[in-house]
Amino acid sequence: MILAQPKFPLGQIVATPHALGKLSAAEITNALNRHQAGDWGDLDKDDKLENDIALEKGFRILSAYTGNDGIKFWIITESSRAVTTVLLPEDY
Repeated sequence: MILAQPKFPLGQIVATPHALGKLSAAEITNALNRHQAGDWGDLDKDDKLENDIALEKGFRILSAYTGNDGIKFWIITESSRAVTTVLLPEDY
């Protein structure tokens, strides 16, 4: 499998305890790779466009994914690109 070139740095990667308890390491790693490659996951067209703008302007980036068990989760990279957080929507 060939991974796409990263579009931005993730910085320190952290996850909420809730997300770590519900998602496998493989699910998280796969989603982080997609997020960093610009595959914003389950977002609608307008939110994907917002992420494309955020990528250019240096704003916060949010992606949404669905895990193997149907668990929805988010990945947020802060505008500084210093921290990326994996969390469930209810953790926000």
